[in-house]
Amino acid sequence: MSETPQPKLVFVTGGARSGKSSFALNEASSMPGPKAYIATAEPLDGEMAERIRRHREERGSGWDTLEEPVELAALLRSVKDRYSVLLVDCLTLWLSNIYIVDRAGVEREIEGLVRVLKELRGSPGCPSLYLVSNEVGMGIVPENRLARVFRDMAGRLNQEVAGVADEVYLVVSGIPLKVKG
Repeated sequence: MSETPQPKLVFVTGGARSGKSSFALNEASSMPGPKAYIATAEPLDGEMAERIRRHREERGSGWDTLEEPVELAALLRSVKDRYSVLLVDCLTLWLSNIYIVDRAGVEREIEGLVRVLKELRGSPGCPSLYLVSNEVGMGIVPENRLARVFRDMAGRLNQEVAGVADEVYLVVSGIPLKVKG
């Protein structure tokens, strides 16, 4: 008799087009039970609409897709009992969406998300959570203030989520490197 895997919180980070989303999707797909893909991107232009279409195609029919660009913590709380696996792609876009809507509320939103992640990890019957985010702080220091502020916020968000995660992966050139767990 095979054992049901324990729910876990997995944080996957890496550069743009590093393969982090594909890695997270493959890992999450191997888990049993109903699955939801939580998309934070909005199809604001043709190129983004095409990316979203390709991602849906890649996932196939075994996934429900939930779109939430801003109210991520509330959505996670509201769907936690309906799914065994939740994959959020991506926290960097979520952060960008919040920054556009409520620049002053970014810290509060990060704290709220981390609080919900801790609650979910500690609750009976919690789903496995896979969270994808870009690692934006490994390049040069941006020349403009807005880019530096965003880089710093993304770094803080990634540190907070990695701190509560059971496993953390850094994906480089399609190769996942396990850095925690």
